[in-house]
Amino acid sequence: METLQQLNIIPLAINLLSLSVWLLMLMLIFLPLERLFPLRRQRVFRKDFFTDLGYFFLSGLSPKLLLSAPLIFVVSLLHGWIPPWLHLQAASLPLGVRFILAMIVAEIGTYWGHRWMHEVPFLWRFHAIHHSAKQIDWLVNTRAHPVDLAFPRFCGFILMYIFGLAQPMAGSVDWVASLVIIFGTIWGFFIHSNVCWRFGWLEWFISTPAFHHWHHTHDGPEYVNKNYSAMFPWVDRLFGTYYLPKHQWPTRYGIDEVMTPNILKQLVAPFCFYRKNTVRNKLDAD
Repeated sequence: METLQQLNIIPLAINLLSLSVWLLMLMLIFLPLERLFPLRRQRVFRKDFFTDLGYFFLSGLSPKLLLSAPLIFVVSLLHGWIPPWLHLQAASLPLGVRFILAMIVAEIGTYWGHRWMHEVPFLWRFHAIHHSAKQIDWLVNTRAHPVDLAFPRFCGFILMYIFGLAQPMAGSVDWVASLVIIFGTIWGFFIHSNVCWRFGWLEWFISTPAFHHWHHTHDGPEYVNKNYSAMFPWVDRLFGTYYLPKHQWPTRYGIDEVMTPNILKQLVAPFCFYRKNTVRNKLDAD
């Protein structure tokens, strides 16, 4: 038993089990919804379904490993520059208020992290995997390179730390940061889902499938590089990247770049600086 623990097999097995339960719960929610209220009629086991399923388990295991060291390093550098009273003020707030403020602050940070994934050519190499989906449903939410998952989240966490709303160096569980991740992850599955719902005036305040589907569009240059926000569309309005017509949905998704269907090759490809067909097409945006 000690040998197994030294190899981290038991913690890994527990993580895989919890991810399997989480997957089952998501399927019980989204499969019926996408059958009853479909935006487009498409098979459950569509093309690349099992590739996305692989990313589901990978995305559940890898971001924490990638985030921990750089987050602690940057936080240690910033620690002496942040006024102590700011963190004391934040710590004195009720949990609900801290959570709401953390959601807003994290959204602004992840907005810019996500936007840079589009605008910086090297970062786009990782993000293009997510955009390569030509059929959109709830499981596409997990189709992302570990670097793609970690970088926008890193930007959000740093901003939360600056305002005293996250404590990455604390010895105990940071409940506010954990709630932000959980809520954001669940909402990410929803906004990718293949449902035809519209929400009227609420779409000004909260992201919806229609809002995020336009982020994945491949309809033309005038529609791309929009809607970077995961939760709050008003952040896109603030920075001039909002687009959401009232009665229209995208007709095409995907990118021009040729993307290998092999998940292992997808994971390695962004690190290969010489590849055929790797020039980023500005029409392809998440």
